[in-house]
Amino acid sequence: MQSNREKTSCSCGHTHPPHPSGERKDVPVVEIQGAKLAFNGVPVLRGVDLRIPAGEIVALIGPNGSGKTTLLRAMLGLQKLDAGSVQLFGQPVSGPGLGKVGYVPQRLPLERTFPLTVREFLALRLKETRFWFFQTKKHTTDLILAAIVDMGVEPLLDKPVASLSGGQLQRVLIAFSLLHQPKLLLLDEPTAGVDTPGEQSFYEMITRVQQQRHLTVVLVSHDLSMVYRHASWVYALNGVICCEGTPEQVMNAESLKQAYGIHVSPYHHHHHAH
Repeated sequence: MQSNREKTSCSCGHTHPPHPSGERKDVPVVEIQGAKLAFNGVPVLRGVDLRIPAGEIVALIGPNGSGKTTLLRAMLGLQKLDAGSVQLFGQPVSGPGLGKVGYVPQRLPLERTFPLTVREFLALRLKETRFWFFQTKKHTTDLILAAIVDMGVEPLLDKPVASLSGGQLQRVLIAFSLLHQPKLLLLDEPTAGVDTPGEQSFYEMITRVQQQRHLTVVLVSHDLSMVYRHASWVYALNGVICCEGTPEQVMNAESLKQAYGIHVSPYHHHHHAH
């Protein structure tokens, strides 16, 4: 099937074939046009255009300070642009569209005295369980079960949130964002705090949840090998979109140098025998 993504010529000199993920006649989940923003006179976004159709896992890559987190915050209406527009589900960023969005920030600093258990923290997300202290544990657990099973946090339910490791907390935060049945999931460095051996299984879990729930996922990542394996489309950002395409098209030395300004070793995919 052909996509409605036009052939795109990157500033890195590549001409990309159409998007491989099928016909996209529907309204994009995210559309950003001409996004510009400066902090204290220093340009961070210098005219970013970006279009994300439904059902993709889209990665934003680029060096520190390239505008990735700022772009996510603009999608959430948390960061006002100096110029340009952001639309979610064909509408300006607003209440109805934001109700379909789940967001997991890069870090959630918690006081070690934060009193809630994982079960109680997750219960705050749903209207039916918000007053968990009047309900039995079983009733609360039954209502949040789908999200906690998806993210493998069931064994953590009775642990204090403040006692969790970085990787455990990330799983809980994603489970929290899934409880509201979002259509779009924004993940800022989803493996922050996850040990290296756990990164692969963590990305596999995100991919599985995305497929099962028919989500659109936008993630910021510095882990180029995981992006290569799991993203369906990649935007290389450094103030502007330097290059976009499939991982195979973007993860090469020429494109990465365009984004990072220095030589970055491309990630080469190797097929392993099973």
